[in-house]
Amino acid sequence: MNKLSHPHGRLAAWYFWYFAFIGAYMPYFGVYLQAQGYSAWDISLLLSLMQVMRLAAPNLWSSLAERRGCPTPIVRTTTALCVASFGALFFSHDFSTTFIVLALLAFFWSAALPLIEALTLNQLTGQIGQYGRIRVWGSIGFVIAVQGIGALLDVQPLASLLWVSLGMLLLLFACTLGLPAQPQPIRPPSLLSPTTAAAQSAQNTQNAPATVSLRAMLRRPHLLPLLWASFLMAAAHGPLYVFYSIHLVAHDYSKTLIGALWSLGVIAEILAFMWMPGLLRRYTLKNILLLTFAAAALRFLVIGWGAASLVLLLLAQLLHGLTFGAFHAAMVALLHQWFPSREQTRAQALYGSISFGAGGMIGGLLSGQVWELIGAGATYSLGALCALAALLIVRRGLPTEQTPVR
Repeated sequence: MNKLSHPHGRLAAWYFWYFAFIGAYMPYFGVYLQAQGYSAWDISLLLSLMQVMRLAAPNLWSSLAERRGCPTPIVRTTTALCVASFGALFFSHDFSTTFIVLALLAFFWSAALPLIEALTLNQLTGQIGQYGRIRVWGSIGFVIAVQGIGALLDVQPLASLLWVSLGMLLLLFACTLGLPAQPQPIRPPSLLSPTTAAAQSAQNTQNAPATVSLRAMLRRPHLLPLLWASFLMAAAHGPLYVFYSIHLVAHDYSKTLIGALWSLGVIAEILAFMWMPGLLRRYTLKNILLLTFAAAALRFLVIGWGAASLVLLLLAQLLHGLTFGAFHAAMVALLHQWFPSREQTRAQALYGSISFGAGGMIGGLLSGQVWELIGAGATYSLGALCALAALLIVRRGLPTEQTPVR
């Protein structure tokens, strides 16, 4: 059987093109905006729209998916609307119009990932460790896109970025046509003891409510410290996602080399995803998270103060495997442990809203202000402080032994 005809293969293809678009947009769109004459504050406002929409929009989309009983049609429709929104950028020549267009793009873009994460996990019945082997195709797509576009932009005008990105969105839409129509309703038992799994199965089938309120979800033990830590980790990455390429251009690195540095980070992320099944068998999720926060603090200090050294930048990018890959996989695994299957989409959406939404928005906006006032080194140092604060919260707020919390 063709691997792409299997649901896992179709999900992998979706991840590939989803993150390929991010590989075009995130590293280079700020450089494109700078070339259009926008200030650091303007750029931070425009690029933070993705995070702004992640505050509430994922919960709206996930609630709609729960009512419909299937996320696939929503993913398909919102992806088509992303294509239309991005196409409008070709006719946007001032800040106000660009702001509106990117806000629409961000609103529709925010729908898909939490729904696909939940769909993927529900497809992996009893094989939660295989999540990384599907998700890794997103990292591969990012690497190919960021490296290829970096080389392209060294020989072609920055406007070519828009055409390539639009093509990627069209391919992403094509992938949505082959997504599984329904998630598997069975909760993977591999994270639960047999007794707990049996009890959970009975609980889910006996008078289970259709939805659970946000307040009830937030009352779960240890969830708030985890969400605060994810918020701070995303805020710490704000200067990276908004200004990393601009920072390197200021140090006279070519776009091909900038693409190579982004690619190196994601190659490290790929290795982290591939190693996660083994790490999950050997270490607690809490200890994995603590390691990722420490790595983030070191990474941002190196980027902020050592950008003149290519060797230091290479070492910093290798840490991306921990600061994104291992961190995200550990967060997804914790939420999958703590929430029953009927709440998976809302749990993943809540995580996305608090971390990549609120945290990414605050980190990106503050970096735009601080960048202009006190420079790159101080901006990345603030990111390092956020990561250290997240480390302290998780160290004190999460139990050492991670067991499902019902």
